[in-house]
Amino acid sequence: MTLSPTAIFLLLTLVKIAVVLLITLTSVAYTVLLERKVIALAQNRWGPSRTGPFGLLQPLADGIKLFLKEDLMPLAVERPLFVIAPMIALACALVSIAVVPFGKLTVYHGVDLFQISDVNIGLLVILGITSIGVYGIALSGWSSNNKYSLLGSLRASAQVISYELALGLSLVGVVMRAGSLRLRDIVTSQAHHGLLSWNIWPQLLGFFIYLMAAYAETNRAPFDLPEAESELVAGYHTEYSSMKFAMFFMAEYANMITVSCVATLLFFGGASSPLGHLLPDNFGGPILSVIFPVLWFVAKVFAFLFLYIWVRSTLPRFRYDQLMSFGWKFLLPLAMVNIVATALVLAFRS
Repeated sequence: MTLSPTAIFLLLTLVKIAVVLLITLTSVAYTVLLERKVIALAQNRWGPSRTGPFGLLQPLADGIKLFLKEDLMPLAVERPLFVIAPMIALACALVSIAVVPFGKLTVYHGVDLFQISDVNIGLLVILGITSIGVYGIALSGWSSNNKYSLLGSLRASAQVISYELALGLSLVGVVMRAGSLRLRDIVTSQAHHGLLSWNIWPQLLGFFIYLMAAYAETNRAPFDLPEAESELVAGYHTEYSSMKFAMFFMAEYANMITVSCVATLLFFGGASSPLGHLLPDNFGGPILSVIFPVLWFVAKVFAFLFLYIWVRSTLPRFRYDQLMSFGWKFLLPLAMVNIVATALVLAFRS
């Protein structure tokens, strides 16, 4: 039986979605292991080392443990919202991966093998989807009927709204330079001369603002006030257990991966080689020329994840007033200065 072109297109798309989802969830699990190992080294201890060789099966053991734990439901919670909140958080964290191009343009039967959906406003799609994720946190705190959970969710909502503005404005300079919101166009604009073409050099200020705002957006140290253990027990997920707690955990690490992917695409040339056109596009034959860009992309994302963990193991937590002042009084004006400076430079060049 011969499949029609439409059937082939749908089948390849479904396979691609399944593969990307599997890789993302596996990456989330092993990012947790990477964090535990790196922080252990920073604190002069071993970290997970018993489950499997070098502790490589620890994420599997953690997943089985969480799945088999009793799922407790406190009596006073608002049940429908309590259940749906972690689903919203995880879904928004995973859906944003759909527009990320993680390899060079490779079309087979009309399907781009290294990007689920090529949208001409891909950057706006990522910003929009990730901003919805805070609803999961806000609903979890309110529906738990617990004062610590509510305080944690209020902190998270205020923090995300405050830093989202600076994060969005920090990317305007990159968009102005590329002249497009399509992620492949932004990557292509940085591919000509390798690392000399990367946006990190002319947009160093924008990158700094993006990095700081991204740490706050993902509720990571030193901006992890919504789940400050010393103040709020466990913050917005105090009342959660079993797989509902795991969903929040997975959402946080999936957001870390998304932030690292966006930073790689916008400031470090995405899947393009740092050597630029010194290496021909068909270097290594048809197979290696497709594999190398994916490896470059993975290496850059890994470097960002390592930086995330390094910062957590090094810096103490902010005070809440310092957190808000840093976002509104420092990062936001700095982002506006970056936009004006980029606009002036581009105007003089033209």
